[in-house]
Amino acid sequence: MKLERKHALVLLGIAVWNVVTYVTFIKNLAATEGRPTGYYVAHTVLIVVNLLIAVLLGTWGVRAYKAAQKVNA
Repeated sequence: MKLERKHALVLLGIAVWNVVTYVTFIKNLAATEGRPTGYYVAHTVLIVVNLLIAVLLGTWGVRAYKAAQKVNA
């Protein structure tokens, strides 16, 4: 499958959005008190998984962007 520059930018945009939203979520989670331990464990797992997805999408976006530059050069 050939990804164009616009696809790469979409992947990078989604990755950045995930990071921004989950960093905010981390701050909000840290500010909560009095919840059961399971609440923190479940939300921490969600945060880790979504940040890993952001890293994966960011990596794909960078690779696709570089590949699109080589084709257009």
